[in-house]
Order: sequence, then structure tokens, then C-alpha cells
Amino acid sequence: MPIEVFDKDEFVELSEKATGCIVKKNIDNTKLKLRTSRYLYTIKLDPAEAEELVGRLSCPTEEV
Repeated sequence: MPIEVFDKDEFVELSEKATGCIVKKNIDNTKLKLRTSRYLYTIKLDPAEAEELVGRLSCPTEEV
């Protein structure tokens, strides 16, 4: 089961250990998913906040 994170700074810290990030854009929100060796971490944000956060991540990103 994925673990949902609610803090943006914690999500950025987790991205240092991640192998990749998937960005899924919906109509009303954007979901970011970090894949680490053990867990899948997710965070839901509105599209403006998500674009700002994607720029701060330190792992390769893929848009779905």
C-alpha cells in the first residue's frame, strides 16, 4: 500500500532516496508518486504547487 505524505518538505527529502517520480495530472489536482526501494510515497497538490515542487525534486521525473 502506498504511503500518503502531507508535508512538502518531507516529500523533497524522500526524493533523495527515490529511484523515480511519476507526475499524474487530473482535472482538479496533481498527484506526485515517489518510488523508493521499499515504499511508494504519494502527495496530492493543486497544479500550481505541484509544478513548484517538481522543480525541487532530486530524482528523475516522468509525466503520465
